[in-house]
Amino acid sequence: MNAPWKSTGASLREPFVAFVCDETTAEALRPIVAEQGWAPEKVNKGGLRNAVQTLSVSASPHVLFVDLAESGDPLNDINALAEVCEPGTIVIAAGQVNDVRLYRDLVASGIQDYLLKPLNADMLRDTFAQAQSILATPKVNEAASVRPHVSTAIIGVRGGVGASTLATSIAWLIAQKENRTTALLDLDVHFGTGALALDLEPGRGLTDAIENPSRIDGLFIERAMVKASEKLSVLSAEAPINAPIMTDGAAFYQLQEEMRSAFEATVVDLPRSMLVQHPHLAADIQVAVVVAELTLAAARDTIRILSWLKSNATQAQVVVVANRMQSAGQIEITRKDFESSIERKIDFVIPLDHKLAAQAAKLGKPLAEAGKTSKTVTPIAEIAQRICAVVDAVDGGAPKSAGNKNASLLGKFADLKGLMPAKPKQPKK
Repeated sequence: MNAPWKSTGASLREPFVAFVCDETTAEALRPIVAEQGWAPEKVNKGGLRNAVQTLSVSASPHVLFVDLAESGDPLNDINALAEVCEPGTIVIAAGQVNDVRLYRDLVASGIQDYLLKPLNADMLRDTFAQAQSILATPKVNEAASVRPHVSTAIIGVRGGVGASTLATSIAWLIAQKENRTTALLDLDVHFGTGALALDLEPGRGLTDAIENPSRIDGLFIERAMVKASEKLSVLSAEAPINAPIMTDGAAFYQLQEEMRSAFEATVVDLPRSMLVQHPHLAADIQVAVVVAELTLAAARDTIRILSWLKSNATQAQVVVVANRMQSAGQIEITRKDFESSIERKIDFVIPLDHKLAAQAAKLGKPLAEAGKTSKTVTPIAEIAQRICAVVDAVDGGAPKSAGNKNASLLGKFADLKGLMPAKPKQPKK
């Protein structure tokens, strides 16, 4: 995934370079480029293929304009361009295909904008003004962050207890309310709902990681993650159900490692079957949220999972949550009997709210965002606060696990742009 080595510094990077396929596009670009204070002679012929060849041996500009008119497979060609671009490059693409799906895929791959040809002056001015604004925005000082990384696993003791729903809300709250850059890793490869709950396309990042663990590095993470908001990114999958996932779990573990370096918080939606197949995934978890319901089967499985965590994740603080709590006459066993069975108290009780759940699904938002004033959301917010407080309190702020690897997510292209907008806009006409 890394670009070829180039001996360059930030001061040697050109402010703007363009690679276009025809003279008409070049003529449209040059006067607008000059207005921005850039050199018109940096508008080159050759399109995207020439861009890849040139940038493989020279420094990437701050703003790169590429023409996709001659590209047979624009998405794959843009991915090839990402291999040779340096971090922070703002990529603007142009083409003749007026397709919303293509636009969304290109933006998801990291480009700043996709313009429909023929180009006009106002369109170019608007796009370049946005690029200039991004360049002028102060970059996050990674070294300034002193908060330890918080790594959380959300484990449902049985299917259907709402662990995935809870994971999405907790991740959203840590990102939005606790103001931490957060990664949500959904390890249900075939039936994961992490991206779906946020109204996002999951992409192929997770399945690509499983198929090619050697490709996993910081650059892979930033390109594979789908951005739900400025501080929340998701890695999920909808792998074909006729394609079994053959892995020893190394890819999952490496993903967690890279996320610790790129984010301030990681929330892992960890299916209980993963605990059996890949126990090493819980080795560095700091908080394990065990999600149950008040049924006999859930009580049995809670006992088993708590015992497993005690033996295999001794470093983790365990939080037991009774989710989808109903009135006393509708539950299978009482809270007192449940706590007696598992030999410990339930930490949080989350009331069932059918109306809120339906509304959140319709809006494509997590429960915590859709029902900010709901009684159901209050204990979820308290869980998010507890998770962050656990690591903040350890050694006066020093992380339990090795090393403080906090870092902001850097884009392969524009690091302030992000990988995918929550609600994509229509292609410009």
